[in-house]
Amino acid sequence: MKDKINQFIMFLLLLTVIGLGSGCNRNPQSDEGHEDLNISQVHTSKSIDQSVANQAKKMVITEEDISDVKAVNTDKELLIAIKVENFERFRLKKIEKNVKSDLEKDYPDHKILVSTDSKMYLELDQLEQKIQKDNTNRKELEKDFNKIKSLMKEET
Repeated sequence: MKDKINQFIMFLLLLTVIGLGSGCNRNPQSDEGHEDLNISQVHTSKSIDQSVANQAKKMVITEEDISDVKAVNTDKELLIAIKVENFERFRLKKIEKNVKSDLEKDYPDHKILVSTDSKMYLELDQLEQKIQKDNTNRKELEKDFNKIKSLMKEET
């Protein structure tokens, strides 16, 4: 009986060591930074220019805390939704504030709204896809843009 207890204790000890050891492994993909992320460049054949949003996405995704970004702009406004790495979720407001201040420096002629809310991220993703597929005109874009903007303002 004592031999079986010793074997069970050794098994638990071995299992614990393996569990702790595997939890401490570094993810080799995380060392590469954000090279593997594919940011969709929104462009259209119509007169809805998204170059400001595309440039802002390139700039924002370089931050190490941010895993993905969606953005849409009009002539005077820029809406950005960011996804943050899991362990950085405790610093959402600080990250949001830093991104907004950086973008305000680079785009002083645009009113910028930044959100870390996943609903805003999904809404902007849908709007980006709509623009990409040329399924919207300027009036519909303004309507959808204003809807998302009001949701972002509600959030704050």
